[in-house]
Amino acid sequence: MGIAGIILLGVGLSMDAFAASLCKGISMKKWSPLYTAIISCCFGAAQMLMPLLGWFIGDRMREYISAFDHWIAFALLSYIGGKMIYDSCCDNSPEIKLSDSLDLKELVFLSAATSIDALAAGVTLAFLNINVIASSLVIGCTTFLISYVGVCTGYLFGAKFEKYASIAGGIILILIGLNILVKHTVG
Repeated sequence: MGIAGIILLGVGLSMDAFAASLCKGISMKKWSPLYTAIISCCFGAAQMLMPLLGWFIGDRMREYISAFDHWIAFALLSYIGGKMIYDSCCDNSPEIKLSDSLDLKELVFLSAATSIDALAAGVTLAFLNINVIASSLVIGCTTFLISYVGVCTGYLFGAKFEKYASIAGGIILILIGLNILVKHTVG
């Protein structure tokens, strides 16, 4: 997987964070560059750390499952992508309250919750023989940028884009998983 693939992976993984960032932006009474940066840093840091943890787990299991690791990568990414699409189509979102404050405890929890898929992707990275630190940095920076845009967009335009962002992220993850499967089974 090259840099373009890692960036696409980062974009796909960051769609949950984008949707959550939209909600944070929607809930702002007044836009704050500081709050926007803090929110984006939390999402970016979580998305950067989770693949490292996943890679560590996957690297320890590599010798046992290397014969079918591409199927695991495909299954994990397809499951994550499918779940994102399913969740975006089932509107169970709570009503958003406007606020001028930033609840850091809530933000840390939200960042961790939206980056669980990055943990699974990190397991996948362990089987691809790529630089996991550079990949995690790219994923984290991509998420930071997308989250920043999400907060600003949420503040400006409301909840109009949340559903479409999750669907797009899910499709991207499924396509990446399919690409890994095809590369390992065909070539």
